[in-house]
Amino acid sequence: MHPTIRKVTERIRLRSRDSRASYLHKVEGLLKAGPHRSVVSCSNLAHGLAACPAGEKKDLSDNRKPNIAIVSAYQPFETFPGIIKAAVKDAGGIAQFAGGTPAMCDGITQGQQGMELSLFSRDVIAMSTVIALSHNVFDGVLCLGVCDKIVPGMVIAAATFGH
Repeated sequence: MHPTIRKVTERIRLRSRDSRASYLHKVEGLLKAGPHRSVVSCSNLAHGLAACPAGEKKDLSDNRKPNIAIVSAYQPFETFPGIIKAAVKDAGGIAQFAGGTPAMCDGITQGQQGMELSLFSRDVIAMSTVIALSHNVFDGVLCLGVCDKIVPGMVIAAATFGH
């Protein structure tokens, strides 16, 4: 590793040691607890599993298979959820489209009305991704996004709720 990169990396590591330890402790506890499908009320669980076929509903409510959330912020990825669902099924799990997030790419809106909303959109993306994951029925999440506003917004949400 280049000495300058090593020095900067070490400085960041030291500066973020306490907050990183706190975050890792939180995630470790959440991983041990796992998703809470078994304690979600019947009506909320029904809402969270509404789009699943009957066999998948039974597998998820009995915690027999992992449930992977799919959150997308990019229209050209419209065929990906089906591909992901099939791959997760082949691997022994279940994948659900948990939500779509409104997202803009400032590369497209350059010079257009609304361009000033670009930075604010990252917070909207994070919030809508969190809302998609808030059912507490997922074991993991796969976020589909591009752009330097979309991906960080999704990572912010996944780092907090994508455990």
